[in-house]
Amino acid sequence: MLKNIIKPLLVIILFTCLLLPQAIAQKKVALPHGMVYGTKPLTTGLMPASKLEDFMGRRTRTSATISGKVLKVTKSKGGWFLLDADSGRVIQAHFTNYDIKLPVQLKGREVIIEGVAAKQFIADDQQHMAGDTVVGKKQHAVKTDPKKRLVFEVKGLIINK
Repeated sequence: MLKNIIKPLLVIILFTCLLLPQAIAQKKVALPHGMVYGTKPLTTGLMPASKLEDFMGRRTRTSATISGKVLKVTKSKGGWFLLDADSGRVIQAHFTNYDIKLPVQLKGREVIIEGVAAKQFIADDQQHMAGDTVVGKKQHAVKTDPKKRLVFEVKGLIINK
């Protein structure tokens, strides 16, 4: 009679041990529309992320409010993420306040961000000062990487869609 009780009891314990961790594990929580990280962005001068580079023109830094789709949250602590700027271009964005923690579930969501956009310049052959006195063909040109041309320091983010 004892064997008849132990066998089903072991089966129940085994299934409980296998299924309980999955039931307790964190489930992906949908991020609600309008959730704010940092300060709430002002939407008065809102523009799509694809037009930011044209808006900047020859300026190297400018304040702006843009909307775009998050491609990937690269580092949750500090709020580092990549924003789609269309045509294969990507805007690297991070919060000025390092205490912000962005959830990974932000990937694929449309957001509105406010902050300072800056162009990233890279000298040819990584020679920044070596060619200052050289002129002509040997002069080093300042180039930018077309894929990682803009950096955005975010002050505030709101989930749009």
